[in-house]
Amino acid sequence: MSEYEPVDPREPEPEPVRPTEEDEVARAGSELIGGPTGRRVLFAPTWWTPVRIIALVALGMFALGMIQKMPCYNGAWFFGASSQYTHACYSDIPHLYQGRGFADGLVPYFDKLPGDMEYLEYPVLTGVFMEMASWLTPGSGSIQHQEKIYWMVNAGILMACTAALALCVAQTHRRRPWDALLVALAPALTLTATINWDLLAVALTAAAMLMWSRARPLAFGVLLGLATAAKLYPVLLLGPLLILCWRAGRWRAFGMALAGTVGTWLVVNLPVILLAGDGWSKFYTFSKERGVDFGSFWLILSQRMDSPLSTDTVNTLATILMLLACLAVGALGLTAPRRPRFAQLAFLMVAAFVLTNKVYSPQYVLWLIPLAALARPRWRDFLIWQACEVAYFLGIWMYLAYTTSGDAHKGLPTEGYQLVTAIHLLGTLYLCAVVVRDILMPEYDVVRRAGDDDPAGGVLDEAEDAFVLGHMGRADVSSSTVKWGTGPRRVR
Repeated sequence: MSEYEPVDPREPEPEPVRPTEEDEVARAGSELIGGPTGRRVLFAPTWWTPVRIIALVALGMFALGMIQKMPCYNGAWFFGASSQYTHACYSDIPHLYQGRGFADGLVPYFDKLPGDMEYLEYPVLTGVFMEMASWLTPGSGSIQHQEKIYWMVNAGILMACTAALALCVAQTHRRRPWDALLVALAPALTLTATINWDLLAVALTAAAMLMWSRARPLAFGVLLGLATAAKLYPVLLLGPLLILCWRAGRWRAFGMALAGTVGTWLVVNLPVILLAGDGWSKFYTFSKERGVDFGSFWLILSQRMDSPLSTDTVNTLATILMLLACLAVGALGLTAPRRPRFAQLAFLMVAAFVLTNKVYSPQYVLWLIPLAALARPRWRDFLIWQACEVAYFLGIWMYLAYTTSGDAHKGLPTEGYQLVTAIHLLGTLYLCAVVVRDILMPEYDVVRRAGDDDPAGGVLDEAEDAFVLGHMGRADVSSSTVKWGTGPRRVR
């Protein structure tokens, strides 16, 4: 059959994998709702499908995150230098309503801003998101009232992004919809969802991966181009895709994905580049000129060095480290005994960027959550990593409370903040390590152990190898390195 032939809708859906049968943490957690599903249970047709349940759980957790921000909504954003930090409810959204000119009706990228930041320092699609939310915000009442409404409007749209994210992840692995509960119940998603606008890019990236899993490379490229127009990190997924398509000989699919990504990104960005070039470039110049900041190992180094490294030196070293990480991920993809799954390499690539970057804002964890759920759908490892991220989330706000409370020094001192930063870095490294182990020893990969090859791989799923580093040609590779799973599958 053609590699682009869609799945026949008349084919019966394969039986979903039940996490309580393969995951001891999921089995123990199920005791809260009556225990694991019995083998002889009869499932009647019902509205309560796994995908809908997961979407509703995600919305419920998002709502809890909004409640967690209520102390700030009720005043901590506006009164008291450290109150928003001691309550751990800080958000960029209300502060940037006035700080980036939306309260005054200024047009992003076109109109200069008062103060040090001349133009909006966000990519174009995120700027459009911010502007549209400002249109829905009434311009009457005090500025504090307007900022509260602006946050609420943004939160409503970000809630829709959360639902889309959960739906896409739940449908990417056809036999494993329940793995998306990792996303829906992720504590870090609940805590960071409304700090900034990252969920827009995260939801678009998840939709792109869903399209790739359905063997629609052009649609994948269009959505990935939109995601990259909202945040830069999604473009990193093209690297793993290049490696996997090279190994499988799927050059046409990769070409369509690349063309869709570049074309869509240009459609969004080119008008602003031509009409407001200085404003458009602010995101890139700001990223380059920004000094070492919160959450990075570079900050630990700078705080412990007598003569901290210059910004230019850090930029150079961080770029070198990221390039080395890309080479390592590429070598892993081309030499592994079995071709890695797309989600595995995608997670490693984005995690490498997070680990080597000179700044780690708390909401950056959102970039990794859906990739981690698809790459390593194991509750124990996921929750270990999430515990590290929650520790960092609390740590950064307590550190900012310490630095803004004057002589009172209420909060976490510098040494404590360095410790929680190290915990965040080690937690991410731990998850990277188990993903690498799954790649090198596929018998540990719970997805493949259940009988699948690469459910999110689209045209890569069950494709034979055309090239493995050190070997050329299908005859040399496929017979010795490719051993597919035997679980129930739908014909593609």
